[in-house]
Amino acid sequence: MHTMAARTEHRIRRFIDERLFPQIYRDRVPLEVAVWAAPDEPVPFAEASDQNYEAFEVGSRWGKPWGTTWFRVRGEVPADWHTTDNCRVELDIDLGFTKTMPGFQAEATAWTPEGRIIKGIEPFNSWVPVEGEQVHVLVEAASNPNVSEQGWIVPTPMGDKATAGDGPLYTLMCADVALLDEQVYELAQDVVVLTELMMELPESSTRRLQILAALERMLNTVNPFDLASTAQQGREVLAPVLEKPAHMTAHEVYATGHAHIDSAWLWPTRETRRKCARTFSNVLALMDRDPDAVFACSSAQQYQWMKEDYPELFERIRDRVAEGRFVPVGGMWVESDTNMPGGEAMVRQFVEGTNFFIDEFGFEPNNVWLPDSFGYSAALPQLARLAGKKHFLTQKISWNDTNKFPHHTFEWEGIDGTRVFTHFPPVDTYNAEIRGAELAKSERQYLDKAHSTKALMPFGYGDGGGGPTREMMARARRTSNLEGSPKVKVVSPEVFFADSQAEYTNPPVWRGELYLEYHRGTYTSQHETKRGNRECEHLLREAELWWSTAVVRTGAEYPRDELQQIWRLVLLQQFHDILPGSSIAWVHREAESNYESLRDRLRNLIERAIGVLVGDSQESEGSRGLLAFNASPFEQCGIAPLSAGVPDERASAGFDASGRLETAGLSVQVDLGSGRITSLVDRRAGRELATPAEPMGQVVAHQDIPNEWDAWDINHFYKDVRTPLEAESVEVRDGEVVVTYRLPHSTIRQVLRADELGLRVVFDIDWHERQTLIKWYLPVAVKADTCASEIQFGHLRRPTHVNTSWDAARFETIAHRWLQVGDTRSGLWLANSSTYGYDVSAQGTSADEPVTRVGASLVRAPLFPDPEADQGQHHLEFVIGAGTIEDAIPGGYAVNLPLRIASGSGTVDALVGVDNPAVVIEAVKLAEDGSGDVVVRLYESLGAPAAAAVSAEFETSGATRVDLLERKLGGVDLGRVELHPFEVVSIRLKR
Repeated sequence: MHTMAARTEHRIRRFIDERLFPQIYRDRVPLEVAVWAAPDEPVPFAEASDQNYEAFEVGSRWGKPWGTTWFRVRGEVPADWHTTDNCRVELDIDLGFTKTMPGFQAEATAWTPEGRIIKGIEPFNSWVPVEGEQVHVLVEAASNPNVSEQGWIVPTPMGDKATAGDGPLYTLMCADVALLDEQVYELAQDVVVLTELMMELPESSTRRLQILAALERMLNTVNPFDLASTAQQGREVLAPVLEKPAHMTAHEVYATGHAHIDSAWLWPTRETRRKCARTFSNVLALMDRDPDAVFACSSAQQYQWMKEDYPELFERIRDRVAEGRFVPVGGMWVESDTNMPGGEAMVRQFVEGTNFFIDEFGFEPNNVWLPDSFGYSAALPQLARLAGKKHFLTQKISWNDTNKFPHHTFEWEGIDGTRVFTHFPPVDTYNAEIRGAELAKSERQYLDKAHSTKALMPFGYGDGGGGPTREMMARARRTSNLEGSPKVKVVSPEVFFADSQAEYTNPPVWRGELYLEYHRGTYTSQHETKRGNRECEHLLREAELWWSTAVVRTGAEYPRDELQQIWRLVLLQQFHDILPGSSIAWVHREAESNYESLRDRLRNLIERAIGVLVGDSQESEGSRGLLAFNASPFEQCGIAPLSAGVPDERASAGFDASGRLETAGLSVQVDLGSGRITSLVDRRAGRELATPAEPMGQVVAHQDIPNEWDAWDINHFYKDVRTPLEAESVEVRDGEVVVTYRLPHSTIRQVLRADELGLRVVFDIDWHERQTLIKWYLPVAVKADTCASEIQFGHLRRPTHVNTSWDAARFETIAHRWLQVGDTRSGLWLANSSTYGYDVSAQGTSADEPVTRVGASLVRAPLFPDPEADQGQHHLEFVIGAGTIEDAIPGGYAVNLPLRIASGSGTVDALVGVDNPAVVIEAVKLAEDGSGDVVVRLYESLGAPAAAAVSAEFETSGATRVDLLERKLGGVDLGRVELHPFEVVSIRLKR
């Protein structure tokens, strides 16, 4: 019996491959093809359509890497085709597709001669509808290379137009007008669904054998050489097994059409704009023919691109949004990384994204949609709820390399106690195709099935785009109520979340970050991209603060449009393959160029604002001196927070000839032979923080060859191969210790100098190694069971031990501006200018010699997808200080917001202030609605309840507490604002 069944299954597969699919098109006729190749970057339709086209033979090569080739396809539909029963006419174009994932190879957009997009042309979605007797289509074909063809670790020149070459990549295989036989097509969908279901059922189950028997009867009924005349009989044979309903308790799959389009990754953003047009037009074409199709799409940036580049297509999207079928989700500007963006940047992701959807569509998404980001900050639940979001979705945690996450549906609790209803699709992909294996996997893996019957399945070709297809919709219809299969319903995510939350009223709770046990190298790869982001975030803080002050104090005009433009570009580059450093060279070269331009624009904005403020405070040019502007929420050099004045003149300490430094808070001894710190005394606590067993400041080169995903991963075994660098020279110059290290191809110059807050350490690195990770180690003589690391609007404590597999897997972690290790008396804090990756581990060998070692990841050198990643010059700054978290927080701000010196006299008073140092002002800005009201965002920073008086140093007519979109939540007493631990509060001060 088993052998007979296996033979029948083999017979079915051969029938599908050799007879069924080849006969879906009953007839086809080649069309006339002409070609014009754009000389460089893509051009608009109007320009391309006006070119001289030359004859082109099917079977010829086309398309240099990253090129654009326009094909003009013309011809006539055979006279009798439109009158053929149960058939429809289509255009079938094969650009030379390999039958792998769409979006990683050639793809195209089909246009009418009048300039209207018809739909995209993809490897598994190559049909174009034909109306009338004539065919005349312009095909904008993108010859994008498959950058990942050799895997995720092999260097390739294809990630940069300058190195990819100019030889043609593809061969045009067909451009035909074709007659689709609808009965054969529907039979194919029947057979595929039943075959895939059958293969997932137990071999001896009644249902499997019934399906097998029905398929065998179908094979004996149809004529494999003439399916056009016998397909209907075959469908009638299969109808009884397709009509058997699912069990009452069957798993329910809520399927939503989707196309996760990376806003940049193995292609530049200019290509993403076209990918969106291709995918969205695919979706609209599908909706035109299928009233059940629903599509969920995130990223306001991508809609904005459509509005700018394809206004007619954008209006069609707008119509489908109004119908509730093209559904904006997520409410963020892009699907950003959530580990590295600063607190205010995460706020603006929601502000810009959600406001765009409200303004353009009158629609507000109530969920956060981040299927593919590389772990999720514990600050996110609070920010999501403050932005009006009730639900959270991701899939990425299923990639964990050590521990399986224990839930698929749960409440996620952030650092402040806020919870958000969360779902991980158990199908473990955001690119599902509604295959039998996927449906079975969704049911089999769903960890909460004892309490919930519902799971989400985003379906459609993604990453590089493509979206859902008519075949996927056909499978969804057949599995909507089919015995042996989960029940599938095509709906929006909002329907799923509402039904799931109504059913699962008391789900389990997960507290803290959603740490991805994978892709840990993304905290370090492409350092210059990360540095640009960090600097622009803080320059934006300054620009908004000083312009808000200038508007209130002088009546100046707020540069709202320019600030929004800058914010939107910064937010775009926080996308989860740009900021993490996992994109091709083209993307990072463009990002770094953008950051350079943004820095110039922001400095200009700041100078203009300061010029307004200084001009308002001056009596005459001759009376001017130096005025220091402090954008930090903490005092610096005697200048109060968020104000400007004359800084204190303080004697600057320096290292003496023996390598000794005495500051107000530290006593430091540097060994002038090795350049390492042999003594670091906390003078306030009277405590030595250096350990005699291992001097501080060792620079170590680690072999960094991950098993897979080169730019993404750091594997734990990097620690096994370490080469401590020996100083080539150590000198004391002008009160600074200068240490030089050399590697085979690189130079590291380290400067140690006194700082108001502690010891400043500056690295200038000329980097030309490959597959090497440079770490800087600071062993501290404290017993610290946890390390406190700054995240958005607070901090997270992570264990320094490896008691569990969860602890062991967290061997590289994220910190924003500072981290701190210590006990109740004292400790060491480390502030940074642009370094995000750290490992902190307990190292003591006995109770008498406790050691906690901090390791900062300075620079990497992965080979894929950018073989030149991180090559070149890098500048990194740190401040080492002694004390507790209360000392670390001001230190982190000071490193990133140094005093800005301008020519002036007098003072510039702060617009707002607080009287409790635990309550930190993160942003001062003018309201989004243009009213001129001042919005102040503050948070509790220490993790304990706090109360603060908020002062407004200007005339106001009231204060309200608002959400992130600046909508009223209630009144507020500025004399006593109470905050729970790590709470974020936004206050609107009406002018």
